[in-house]
Amino acid sequence: MSSDIVLMPRNAKYISYAGKNPISWTSKYGSVTTFGYHAGVADGMNEKGLVANLLYLAESEYACDQQAQDLSIIQWTQFSLDMFATVAEAVGFFSTEQINIVTGILPNGRAATMHLALSDSSGDSAIFEYVSGKLCIHHNRKYTVMTNSPIFEEQQSLCRYWSNINGMTFLPGSISAADRFVRTSFFLNAIPRTVDHNYITALPNQSYHQQALASVLGVIRSAGVPLGIQDPDKPNISSTLWRTVSDQHNMVYYFDSATRPSIFWVDIKKIDFTTLNSLMILPGVQSNNIYGGETSHLFEKTEYPSATQIENLMKFVV
Repeated sequence: MSSDIVLMPRNAKYISYAGKNPISWTSKYGSVTTFGYHAGVADGMNEKGLVANLLYLAESEYACDQQAQDLSIIQWTQFSLDMFATVAEAVGFFSTEQINIVTGILPNGRAATMHLALSDSSGDSAIFEYVSGKLCIHHNRKYTVMTNSPIFEEQQSLCRYWSNINGMTFLPGSISAADRFVRTSFFLNAIPRTVDHNYITALPNQSYHQQALASVLGVIRSAGVPLGIQDPDKPNISSTLWRTVSDQHNMVYYFDSATRPSIFWVDIKKIDFTTLNSLMILPGVQSNNIYGGETSHLFEKTEYPSATQIENLMKFVV
């Protein structure tokens, strides 16, 4: 999946790529995002600290309400970042508004069946899944991990089972999404919440913030799938192409590409969303260029994908 880092402006007008009754909206908030397939936002953080992460969920089943407005699945993440400052706002909207998520076939030939995780700077979290045609919202601050299959309710059951086993001596180690969920949950709870004097002297500025960042990156990397390992029949089992960390306290978005030897980041505080009036792209993130350090000054103007471009990339199922 070709990926791009894109700045999204405030006050931009959009309309759903798909559906008989496409929803239209004007963005309230600017954001830094990761685009997938040069088509839609898969991940990102907006200027209010709302973070959105979209992942495959093979079990997803979407309903079609003829009276509802339609939102293409590749704009679901963007819509959330554009419109909401908090998880509670998003939960309130999707709980009450009738929205059809219109899915389709991605450029890789796989069905675009996804679930969405949102978190905000207060620590609130929610996971949105369409199961048997109905939207299920799991809203709780303790829901801090989401992988692919199975559905979140079953992931929670697996986690409860493994909580009775000492993770320091044994953890499930396969590349299945269920095993990765258990590993991530354990490590996320195990990493230190205070300065670790065994390592702090080796970190930049000897700061706990840098320690926490390093710890979280280690947790995410432990859940990744190495390049070249995939199962064509199971989109939930495929190589990890990139990882992101969103620092909602300091408003920094980190990008760690599996195809590059270095990590880079965007300090959102350095982006002036009051003057940003077009999309801006960090070119060649996974093709021509290698970035390192802070990159907010390196963005270039780009265009939002047109409906024609999207039609050439994927086929929607209405």
